Amino acid sequence: MAQAEKKGGLLWKSSASKKPLKEKVVLMYDEIFMTEDPSKCSPRFWEELFLMKVNLEYLESKLESLDGEELMKIKDNINCLFQHCIQALGEEHPIRVVNALQTLCALIRGVHQKNKSTSGFDIINMLMGFDKAELCMKVRALAGDSPLQSANTILEYVMINSIFEAILQILSNPPSRREHGYDAVVLLALLVNYRKYESVNPYIVKLSIVDDETTLNVSIQQYKDKEEEHQSGFFSALTNMVGSMFIADADEKISVQTNEAILLALYEAVHLNRNFITVLAQSHPEMGLVTVPISPIPTTPVTPLGTTPPSSDVISSAELPLDDDVQTSNLLITFLKYSSIVMQDTKDEHRLHSGKLCLIILTCIAEDQYANAFLHDDNVNFRVNLHRMPMRHRKKAADKNLPCRPLVCAVLDLMVEFIVTHMMKEFPMDLYVRCIQIVHKLLCYQKKCRVRLHYTWRELWSALINLLKFLMSNETVLLAKHNIFTLALMVVNLFNMFITYGDTFLPTPSSYDELYYEIIRMHQNFDNLYSMVLRLSTNAGQWKEPASKVTHALVNIRAIINHFNPKIESYAAVNHISQLSEEQVLEVVRSNYDTLTLKLQDGLDQYERYSEQHKEAAFFKDLVSCLHAATAGYQRPTPCSPSFDPASGPGSASSHSLAGPFLFFGDANWVTVGYKQEIAGLH
Repeated sequence: MAQAEKKGGLLWKSSASKKPLKEKVVLMYDEIFMTEDPSKCSPRFWEELFLMKVNLEYLESKLESLDGEELMKIKDNINCLFQHCIQALGEEHPIRVVNALQTLCALIRGVHQKNKSTSGFDIINMLMGFDKAELCMKVRALAGDSPLQSANTILEYVMINSIFEAILQILSNPPSRREHGYDAVVLLALLVNYRKYESVNPYIVKLSIVDDETTLNVSIQQYKDKEEEHQSGFFSALTNMVGSMFIADADEKISVQTNEAILLALYEAVHLNRNFITVLAQSHPEMGLVTVPISPIPTTPVTPLGTTPPSSDVISSAELPLDDDVQTSNLLITFLKYSSIVMQDTKDEHRLHSGKLCLIILTCIAEDQYANAFLHDDNVNFRVNLHRMPMRHRKKAADKNLPCRPLVCAVLDLMVEFIVTHMMKEFPMDLYVRCIQIVHKLLCYQKKCRVRLHYTWRELWSALINLLKFLMSNETVLLAKHNIFTLALMVVNLFNMFITYGDTFLPTPSSYDELYYEIIRMHQNFDNLYSMVLRLSTNAGQWKEPASKVTHALVNIRAIINHFNPKIESYAAVNHISQLSEEQVLEVVRSNYDTLTLKLQDGLDQYERYSEQHKEAAFFKDLVSCLHAATAGYQRPTPCSPSFDPASGPGSASSHSLAGPFLFFGDANWVTVGYKQEIAGLH
């Protein structure tokens, strides 16, 4: 018997007879491209179509061969095909679902290609008809290589007919979240950012009020195959995804995949929904480590921002021993570790954007009353192993020597690390400003709530003084690009904050003494700074006003230096000591506080709250546009679940060409996300 050979949807006989035979699915496609309704002669036509293996090559080539006028002639059949694809997506038969999904992808791409130069409403009319759009519009799309702000009527439809609940449904279901969680979160992040400054965005509103128990109560069980089944919700999915960002090789050279999309989603959750702060704090055994039994965490009602912070009972205060197997963690710790890696190298544009986004997220956290209450809670301590940039003059800290401290110490450590390691020719001024602002906001909280944090403040003071020294040493180069006086003023005012209010939040009186010791010990740097700003403030030029502000801000620091230095010199002369020890200097300081006169400076404990629209709109527009364009050809990261099997389910072999966020759903009870690289241009 002659064997058949398949080519382009045709079956060729291997015998002498070369007359091709068409596959049945190809014959059915041909019927759809006729003007007659194919179901008239075959009532089971649509039912049988999706049982046939899709021939994408033939279907797409057929659509491509038609011009716009020819396509309009078969509009009714296209509408029927679209409608039956949507109906098939809601069925339980997996073959019909996959075939319908692939057919739908090819159909949308083909119609879109014919309507690139015309109104987007023609796409909706061609696919489903204007008269049926409200009833059968069950496809939602967001992807493309054109700017996110450009006209896209399908996207506009999604803004009117929200799919927010559908996305949450994907994230609330463990199987669908394992398969599609990453893309669903990215899709939501993009939807939240669509024309957010031009009109009321329903996704912003909905995300800001998510507070249902299912979504907020994230399981603290170990992220394992079976235990992951107990997790649900958007916040849980985001917790998984942020936790999957790390890649470390055997020789401990830490690297990480920058992922602005997930960072953007995390930012929107933190910025828009203050309930998410409670999720940031929830403890669980660290991913990839052996679990130990811990008691369940009781749920606590979420209170509005500005009222009493959540009880510390929400967080397990039991400390796990730091060894190779067991360590507690939470989303905030994971985020801090990630930030410590990303912020090491800001020369790369992606890492620069990621570093900036990390600092913006930390800014939102530093302003939040709930977050600060948790960060500063002395009863909830963690060991946080931040990644430190290798430097010649310091030794690598041993992980097991890390102290167990409130999480705010890790935030301060991260800020100090950034300050110390980024004094370079390509000076990241914007990141430095954000870093100093975060420290200031944390100090404002400590002053307001009289939190006496046991922290190695000297490391911060030393880093700040070295930063001032760097600014002065590179005055000419930096002034050509930046207003360094803005940053210098912020640093000086941090010292003023310690000088004026340090007695309310420094842990001990000796800490306050040590502050004065550091100022006196490093007085030459402050003297040089004063000389520089005085020179520029007395000359007519563009830097006169900003330099003058620094001059005035230095008044108390100079008063301390001018008050104590003569007394220290006198003490050394009287006691015939050529070089005083630290303790001897501190003795002089303690005995001469009463004769020191300082000027009260207003507004040191005040700050301007973060505002995205007024100051960050351009950054987020550019970021979203880049992310949006990148969706056309990005490689989807491996889902977080260790049980993810790329060889199973509709997202595997049968849909190997699927890529890019493309959301489909049939009804409220069935949701899935499909990916198709070819339709990433649908925008």
